Amino acid sequence: MERSSRFQALSGIAGVVVGFIAIAGTVIAYAALGLSYDQVPYEVPGQDQYSAMQMNGTFLLFDALVVLILSAATGIFFAVRNAKKKGLPVWDNAAKRLLINFAIPLAAGGAFCAILFYHGHFALMAPATLIFYGMALLNGSKYSIDDIRYLGIIEIVIGLLAAVFIGHGLIFWALGFGLVHIIYGIRFYIKYEK
Repeated sequence: MERSSRFQALSGIAGVVVGFIAIAGTVIAYAALGLSYDQVPYEVPGQDQYSAMQMNGTFLLFDALVVLILSAATGIFFAVRNAKKKGLPVWDNAAKRLLINFAIPLAAGGAFCAILFYHGHFALMAPATLIFYGMALLNGSKYSIDDIRYLGIIEIVIGLLAAVFIGHGLIFWALGFGLVHIIYGIRFYIKYEK
């Protein structure tokens, strides 16, 4: 009964690929903005702080959206592939429940980040994305493999740390969306797919 009520087609390989996509997005952001890794992305010499925040915040939003779209496409591709390989349905009641419970906190986080962007609170967007993503994982974990719950908790903790070290969100994005996904993807693959 538990097998039919939980989505079983998640892929560890997808987690690893998504982690590398996130790290690539972070590296591209630092390179495109001409920042060193110890520099806050919102402080650009020769520009007033609000102009720098607005310009860099717009670029970072675009970068994050590209990473999100590529990551979602990767997750879907590998989930479909894994479901076919295991002979499982791709779109069943468990998948629908997982998607709905994952999407609600994620959509709320997206709306909250849009509000932060509108008001110019760019430095809070990185912590917010990590926290809401963690909440989405936590909420969706009831309809998938239990390990997803722990990934959600880790993402929330990293988001809270990013809120403490405001202005270094790119490093925390690379850590939470990048390195943690790579480690979890490898662990997930060894535990469930090998």
